[in-house]
Amino acid sequence: MNFTRWSARLPGTQRRAAARTDTALSPDRRADGSVPAARAEQPADEAPLAADVPSVDELPVRDVLGRVPALVALLHGPEHRLAYVNDAYVAAFGIRDLGARAREALPELDEPGLFPLLDQVQRSGRPRTLKSRKAPDGRSYTFTCTPVTESHNGDGRGVLVFATDVTDHAEAAGRLRASERSQRETAVTLQRSLLPQELEEPDDLRVAATYHPGGTEAAVGGDWYDVITLGGGRTALVIGDVMGRGVRAAAVMGQLRTAVRAYARLDLPPHEVLQLLDGLAAEIDANQIATCVYAIHDPNEGRLVYASAGHLPILVRDEDGTVQRADEPTGPPLGTGGWIHASGSIALPPGSTAVLYTDGLVERRDEDLDEGIAALERALSGATGTPQVVCDRLVRSAGVTPDHDDDVAVLVLQHPARKGAEAELFRNAALELLGGVEAAPRARAFASGVLTSWRFPAELHDLGVLATSELVANSLQHGTPPMRLRLRRTDRRLIIEVTDGDDHLPRRRRAEPGDESGRGIAIVATIASNWGSRRTPGGGKAVWCEFVLQKP
Repeated sequence: MNFTRWSARLPGTQRRAAARTDTALSPDRRADGSVPAARAEQPADEAPLAADVPSVDELPVRDVLGRVPALVALLHGPEHRLAYVNDAYVAAFGIRDLGARAREALPELDEPGLFPLLDQVQRSGRPRTLKSRKAPDGRSYTFTCTPVTESHNGDGRGVLVFATDVTDHAEAAGRLRASERSQRETAVTLQRSLLPQELEEPDDLRVAATYHPGGTEAAVGGDWYDVITLGGGRTALVIGDVMGRGVRAAAVMGQLRTAVRAYARLDLPPHEVLQLLDGLAAEIDANQIATCVYAIHDPNEGRLVYASAGHLPILVRDEDGTVQRADEPTGPPLGTGGWIHASGSIALPPGSTAVLYTDGLVERRDEDLDEGIAALERALSGATGTPQVVCDRLVRSAGVTPDHDDDVAVLVLQHPARKGAEAELFRNAALELLGGVEAAPRARAFASGVLTSWRFPAELHDLGVLATSELVANSLQHGTPPMRLRLRRTDRRLIIEVTDGDDHLPRRRRAEPGDESGRGIAIVATIASNWGSRRTPGGGKAVWCEFVLQKP
């Protein structure tokens, strides 16, 4: 085959005719007084550059293709018969039989998937490229298939296969991907290790949570959640999202989660906890911000008291399926500094379900955030079953898959409506402490009667009456009206709580032998499983203790 008759139509290029000057103008052909052309001023001993550089049309095609380092093969006709391979191709895959069909002559093109591409190129007349495909020799090539035609009549059709060795680039890209996978796995491992391995189980709530890291193309973020039992039957629930991705975001998340647990032990109102977190977040990294919701459930109130730092609203579904969003207030994200957060509340009656979540569950690139929250409300309105079942249904309804482009954290809590024998295990009794010193014997008598009706064993009955007496005496001596005694039992513990109008919190101290007071809290701390105190929203305080019940 005469290769000088073939031309490759490469993408975006056209053959251009080169203008040639057959003869130079001689001095006698120039007009008198004319300025000689610049090329005519060359010294006589220097040959013109055009004489040293041949035009492209004069270069032999076979010689050009044979010298390029890339692999070149020329296929001709509808059966793609092999017309030519260059030296680089032979060096890579060995000598090939000219005239044979490509499938027999070039089997190495099968693994990269080039054979279907040959027909497409020949039919469409357009070049196609396959990037970084591994060949049987173990090296990676980028294959470009370009249609070619015979230039003198256009009847012959063929395909020029041009393969560039990109092994080094492919290996570098592979190492980069492996490094990114390793970093992501490290971040995911760190993230999961910093999340609670097992959720604490409150007496009055059923809880479940789930965490889904972003897909393989997205670095893991800083989403977290937690459930913290505060004592006295109260429970703190928190969910947050550190902005950014990777190990750094996960590390900041771990510090914030640890701080939340520490601040929660102070039993502060939600907005005060967020104020402390805001200052800590600014100290950790001034350029790192986070959103967070911190909520407290008190079974005596039947409400969630919460504060939000730029986070998405809590959703609550009642027993009839009606869903409500928690109202404002909400403050700016953590780490912004200088802002005052505020607490709000939303009803959580028996039979209701509350959902706390991060933006990965509802935020999509192609729709407004409110639309995502509205879709979650619709999904929650029909979601029944255990908290874990509700979690899974909400995640599925949001279309979260392993390839999801953002982290997702969901925390679901239910306040069950107990009936029958189970309801008998959850009881409340309260007494207003009116009058002076005579309130103490009334409180002891009231506690004795309640504990007897709840059928506690004699030992626990006596310990409960003693703890009641000491807490009431402490409140009468150091507190101010109004005063109230509350007894509560669950299926796991007995809780005794006394509230008054003074906000001075008691502390346990060692009483000297001659002291006439100071032993009440020490006695309570000794006989009870746990005790504590907190300030109440109205400006007073609550002092409580609890006894863990023995399982029958």
